[in-house]
Amino acid sequence: MSYSDPDRQEGWERADFPIVCETCLGDNPYVRMQKIGYDKECKVCTRPFTVFRWKAGSDGRFKKTEICQTCAKVKNVCQTCILDLEFNLPVQVRDAALGGAAVDLMPQSDANRGYHAQIADQRVAQGLLPYHNAQYTNVVHQLARAEPYYERNKARICSFFVKGTCNRGELCPYRHEMPKDSELSHQNLRDRYHGENDPVAKKLMSKLKDKAKPDPGVDAKVVWVGNLPADAKEEDLRGQFYAYGEIASVKVISSQNIAFVEFSSHDSAKTAIAKLTSNPPVLGGRPARVDWAKPTKPADPSHVSGTATTLPPPVGSAPMGPWGAYYPSMNPQMYGAFPDAQHHYQASYSPYGYLSSPQQPAQTQRPQADSGSQKESKKRKIESQAPSSSTATTATETAPKRPKVTDAPN
Repeated sequence: MSYSDPDRQEGWERADFPIVCETCLGDNPYVRMQKIGYDKECKVCTRPFTVFRWKAGSDGRFKKTEICQTCAKVKNVCQTCILDLEFNLPVQVRDAALGGAAVDLMPQSDANRGYHAQIADQRVAQGLLPYHNAQYTNVVHQLARAEPYYERNKARICSFFVKGTCNRGELCPYRHEMPKDSELSHQNLRDRYHGENDPVAKKLMSKLKDKAKPDPGVDAKVVWVGNLPADAKEEDLRGQFYAYGEIASVKVISSQNIAFVEFSSHDSAKTAIAKLTSNPPVLGGRPARVDWAKPTKPADPSHVSGTATTLPPPVGSAPMGPWGAYYPSMNPQMYGAFPDAQHHYQASYSPYGYLSSPQQPAQTQRPQADSGSQKESKKRKIESQAPSSSTATTATETAPKRPKVTDAPN
């Protein structure tokens, strides 16, 4: 809440709580602030305002408000970092996404600055905020930061360490590292507020140019679409891509939240990717991603069912079988098998998956139960083959007698 103090000059602002983003507040949920009325003048309108100062997190530095609340509401930015409160982006990037519809009520020169500040106060009091119902393009959603970035709250670099005279050591509250001379180290708060010559905005905008997709060739006609909602339908995709050319087919894979849009010509697919990369379509509240689809690899004929291909001959000497040469991994002798087992393997199995039916070994028939006549015939054969009694006696007499074994005398 902000209001004018009747005891002060007109336009001086007094507030009870600052307008800051979550990043500037820090990671500590309990924040202790210092409130100083009319301590500084606003960096934009140069009017005195209430300044708040606090420590942004346990490892962060002390931060304070830089602009008044009227200027912050006009641009919908944080009073400390001057970044958009909704998307956490620089003003220059956000205004570029409006397509030239940005409104700036605050003058950049000193002429009539007080008059414009009064008009801004009246519009803010009436709720006529220029960025309240603004329609942004999808590039804002693509570059927006969803989570707080607490790296901005780091302590500043110790100037005495840079000179080599800091004697605090680990107790120094500032960072002991050498500064990097880059464009980001030369930032102007007023330029950031008005959206001009902002190095952070230039860095973000250059990311979109670096995301240009390389052209895979004239044969590429399929566009890959990712980050789709689970309930995405073919009609939704056709409604987003029909303006870039004739669509041959659309295939939606809901399980992976992706889709493939095939155009009739390569130029249509190229135009769609070039346009939708910087301005992606929004389906179900989610910005979709587009890219060239990867070409599909031709099917391996050796894996097609019902076909058999001739494999190349093995390297070196390999055992030969009735179905051709065996590879080393198909040779059982290499794993300790005997040559007989190897021969049985070659004669019974095919190394290429039974290209020809293996020869089954001959099976011996089991004897059937004998009938009565068969038993009689076998009995006669056994009796005819049995020796006669005289022959048995002669054999007994001619056989040498084994000596009897008697016990040895005591």
